[in-house]
Amino acid sequence: MEKKLLNSPQRSEVNIMHSLFAEMVLEKALRDFQKERIQEDIDRALQERNKDEFIRLTNILKELS
Repeated sequence: MEKKLLNSPQRSEVNIMHSLFAEMVLEKALRDFQKERIQEDIDRALQERNKDEFIRLTNILKELS
């Protein structure tokens, strides 16, 4: 029983580290997805020669970078 009590804080720390790592991976994946989506919209704005939309989207992309 004592071994479990001694290992409990370490287990908790490992679980916290795993949770933080998972959160970081998810945030990066979401940011990468958002950037890709905005870049596609920028390409579309260029094709349509929509200067206002292009400027708006490039500003958003700068904020994400």
